[in-house]
Amino acid sequence: MSEPLGTAGAGAWRGPAIGLLDLDAFFASVEQLDHPEWRGRPVIVGGSAERRGVVSTASYEARPYGVHSAMPSYQAMRLCPDAIWTQGRFARYRELSAKVMSLIERETPRVEQVSIDEAFFDVTPGRYSREDPVLICKRIQERISDLGISCSIGLGQNKTVAKIASERDKPHGLCVVMPGQAAEFLAPLPVEALSGVGPSTKDRLKKMGIRTLGQLAQAEVEKMRRVFGVHGPKMVQRAAGRETSKVTSIAHRSTPKSVSNERTFSHDLTSRRDVEAAIAHVSALVGTRLRSKGLRGGEVTLKLKFDYEHTRTIQRPLVPETDDERDFGRVAKELLSDLWSEGTPVRLVGVMVSGFGGERSSTQLALFDVGDGQPNQPPVSRGRDSGRDRDAKRRLSEATDSIRSRFGAGALTLGYDLRLKDTLSDTISNNHDGMSEMPGS
Repeated sequence: MSEPLGTAGAGAWRGPAIGLLDLDAFFASVEQLDHPEWRGRPVIVGGSAERRGVVSTASYEARPYGVHSAMPSYQAMRLCPDAIWTQGRFARYRELSAKVMSLIERETPRVEQVSIDEAFFDVTPGRYSREDPVLICKRIQERISDLGISCSIGLGQNKTVAKIASERDKPHGLCVVMPGQAAEFLAPLPVEALSGVGPSTKDRLKKMGIRTLGQLAQAEVEKMRRVFGVHGPKMVQRAAGRETSKVTSIAHRSTPKSVSNERTFSHDLTSRRDVEAAIAHVSALVGTRLRSKGLRGGEVTLKLKFDYEHTRTIQRPLVPETDDERDFGRVAKELLSDLWSEGTPVRLVGVMVSGFGGERSSTQLALFDVGDGQPNQPPVSRGRDSGRDRDAKRRLSEATDSIRSRFGAGALTLGYDLRLKDTLSDTISNNHDGMSEMPGS
């Protein structure tokens, strides 16, 4: 347990107190909880190597072998041949995740779940409790341990500090950054410690001579704005520990910024017909979730992954806003030629719809957090369907949603699904609504 920059006492905390709880190796820990004979042994939750799967979570016993999340399954099997493998049980993970969130809600109504295994919470003294925030965090850890799993918690004055602190002392760590000490805590860390700074942004910062958060905090704001747009000044502010954060409870959560889905394929797609079928398949998954949430988006983003190191994205506005995959899926297909030429192997396809209520992203940082983002293109209008045609298509989409909701995703198979039969990876699908369901560490 680490409290590196001071230890709070009764009445010692001044100002906001925000925690980030991160369940340790969550999927693997649940499997070890439910299979006592697996405890103390390396456990990997992920897709099979034969179907080009990737590691979702590796237990801490597997990590000394070099296994980590998002690693190709074939590589993990080579590094740790004696590991126990399982494809995972998402319903069980959701069940335990819900219990964890209810434990946090016993302490504060301000709980913002950002993924299946992470949540921010506000324990500012005097807001909901007069108790020391550190003591509250320790009690949350103890109650989660009683469930048979563990968590790590970062505590600071804003979300950025809490997030980075939560990764400081895993597993079952508690890292406390006292008020006024955020800048000292952040300064020596590499820029990629800041969420949202992916490989592309890291490389651009490196070319500017910026390698640490301390250097980023001292960067010229206007220069950062010219290079990174509106995200530039925000990065400087966050790196300096000056971010102002608000934890929004589930009941009061604003509309998600995006809804997306991506699928990995067991073998590369090289023909245009196959890649377009994949776009249609993923778009349909996104469309179903958009309609279930009553959301219509004004921007679509297409993501293609060619191998483990090379990913590209491109986005385009939609006019008018839509929740129909026939509309945004068609535009995503039109964007294909800007990213890809026929014959180039594609291993992953992703589609994201954003821009709800007129908000649209402006830079790569707002996308899938990968490099090679492309500039916005002119808005694209829907085809010239008559009102009667659109109503008929809408009823068809809603009927499809109803059948799949009632009888399962496989109850209704369309042409593009048949074309992709036996090509999908068996890794748990990475789909999210402004937050990722895939675990961290």
